[in-house]
Amino acid sequence: MSNYYARGAALAVAAFCCPFLFSQDAVPPGAKVFIAPMNGYESFIKTAIGKKKVPIVVVELRDDADFEMSGAAETQKAGAAKILLTGSWHSTEDATIKLTNLKTSVVAFAYSVHKSDSAHGKQSSAEACAKHLKDAIEKKAR
Repeated sequence: MSNYYARGAALAVAAFCCPFLFSQDAVPPGAKVFIAPMNGYESFIKTAIGKKKVPIVVVELRDDADFEMSGAAETQKAGAAKILLTGSWHSTEDATIKLTNLKTSVVAFAYSVHKSDSAHGKQSSAEACAKHLKDAIEKKAR
């Protein structure tokens, strides 16, 4: 059991001293990304990636990709009580995405969003996901 703790301590020291070792699976600018089916949410993600100018290349075939994006999204329409009490008919949106490196199976990026009063539905959550992906890629590129 002590060998297990020694390896954990060594990894912690390496992560602290050499963070670049653990960022090799980060999504680089220009990465080829296959967007897996997500019950229709993939079309919102593709549109948001273009709108937010995320520096990746979306490919149609998984075999051509470096990374795979997967995830899920859920919409809860405003009920009568919400409309009466708050005057808002906007939906609640929850979405999560992750990008997995197809060569190493390492999750290179993951993000979840919760929009409690979304005026534009799934479009709003997709744009939030795209914005944070763009920020992560640009931060890595610096």
